[in-house]
Amino acid sequence: MAKLSKKRREVMEKLDPSKLYPLTEAMEVIKKVNMTKFDASVDVHVNLGVDPRKADQAIRGTVTLPNGTGKSKKVLVLCTPDKESEAKEAGADYVGLDEYIKKIQDGWTDIDVIVAAPNVMAQVGKVGRILGPRGLMPNPKTGTVTPNIGAAVKDVKGGKIAFRVDKFGIIHSSIGRVSFSAEKLAENAQELLGTLNKMKPSSAKGIYMKSVTAATTMSPGVKIDPKSIA
Repeated sequence: MAKLSKKRREVMEKLDPSKLYPLTEAMEVIKKVNMTKFDASVDVHVNLGVDPRKADQAIRGTVTLPNGTGKSKKVLVLCTPDKESEAKEAGADYVGLDEYIKKIQDGWTDIDVIVAAPNVMAQVGKVGRILGPRGLMPNPKTGTVTPNIGAAVKDVKGGKIAFRVDKFGIIHSSIGRVSFSAEKLAENAQELLGTLNKMKPSSAKGIYMKSVTAATTMSPGVKIDPKSIA
């Protein structure tokens, strides 16, 4: 077994690994046990009692975090020329169509979110095999395929995030940065977890929210009591 460093031991003394913390207290502990010197991301990992192989249990959706993510997302808008000014005014970082389809085909994916107009999805489909595995493929269910380009860009820039269950039934999502107050982190986490609770499939049997863990980059996880989630 690997020997714990002095710093790691000091951190672990502030945390009870066996305890299920109420949501707000968990966020206070998260800040105390953070080991990084940079403004680390705070992530939540939710193990759901669902079978992702079943269509009605393949949980996915979006939520707007009340306090944002603390990260400025780079947004690419794929649209026809008549929508370009709307996209730029809303704050899109990149706007166009054919030139960006070509760039993606050549390996460029230095973006966080792609918003596309419905009438260009045939062209976007050409790079679906590249975008899909990276979680960048626009989708109507996440609001990234829409005629309301400006509103979609503003939502993303304002803290709207997309989530989807992985093949193991787990949701992984960032809810902010360690520089956020515990109250703001708790509010963001509550928005995400409350949304997941509302999305429980009627066909899911047994315990729905099996476990909830929060952690910053490179720091130990803090277990959250699912019962503390409204």
